[in-house]
Amino acid sequence: MASKDQVESLTEEVVCPICLDFFTDPVILECGHNFCRSCITQSWDREAKNTCPECRDEFVDRTLRVNRALARLTEKARALSLNLKEKESKLHCEKHQEELKLFCETDKKLICLICATAREHKSHSFVPVDEAIEFYKEQVKSSFESLTEKKSVIEQMEQEQKENISGVQEESHNLQSQITSQFAELHQIFTEKERRFLGDIQEEEKKIVKRMKKNLQEIQENLNSIQEELSKLQEQIDHKADVIFLKDEAGRGSSASVDTESLSVTDAAPAFETIYRPFVLNTMITEISDAIKRCSFSPYVSVTLDVETAHAQLEVSEGDPKVFYRRKSI
Repeated sequence: MASKDQVESLTEEVVCPICLDFFTDPVILECGHNFCRSCITQSWDREAKNTCPECRDEFVDRTLRVNRALARLTEKARALSLNLKEKESKLHCEKHQEELKLFCETDKKLICLICATAREHKSHSFVPVDEAIEFYKEQVKSSFESLTEKKSVIEQMEQEQKENISGVQEESHNLQSQITSQFAELHQIFTEKERRFLGDIQEEEKKIVKRMKKNLQEIQENLNSIQEELSKLQEQIDHKADVIFLKDEAGRGSSASVDTESLSVTDAAPAFETIYRPFVLNTMITEISDAIKRCSFSPYVSVTLDVETAHAQLEVSEGDPKVFYRRKSI
């Protein structure tokens, strides 16, 4: 059998210099160079002149003679090349350079026929390579089908998990929107109540201040009367002789008296402390309770209370997770 170098050397002689492949219908020119018929014809048509691509000789006529000897040689070279490629594609034993035709099931390796007779593989189990290939292909096919089924199951799980994540995100978004809307409602209620409370306090402030200013005016009028009387008395003391002073004072009678018992200072503390503070607190507690009932918080609104400082009308049920408002009877 021809060696690889021999085949390669032969191949170089039967390759068309234009297409660089085995000759197809080889023809010889007058200069002695060979080409595929179609390759040289296309070359001449492209260049519009009959020139040899190898030596550049130019010919008057397109004289193409069939090179039958080269055609036969090309077919043999092609067959040798195919056989060599086929042989190279097969695995060979590194030790004996023989084709690996057997599969040792004991050692799980490919071996040649010479290896099978060696002491190393004595009493081992062998099968032809083709049979081993079919057997392991079936195993791989089974594994492939099994993994395909598992993949399908896991893909279903993946899809369900994605849907669950989307569901949680959607639920969270809806809940956030609901809470934002409800707290906006509460904020509107409290803002309106704040405006009303501030307005009421301002009105009450006007009434109280008006009453206080009237009382202040009475105090100032009494204070002016006393000041005038003091001025007169001081003038008598400073400018009259003792005898005249005694005469005038004895004839004048008793000095003007001022009734200080009827005067008092109006205190604002009772008005705000005893009226508005309990009023605001009780009203706010009622408003919060009513607003929470109207809102759809579920199941309860979480409230943290300090038992010692919580308002007297807030009651916490011991052992019960619910926190609620209850008006105690006082």
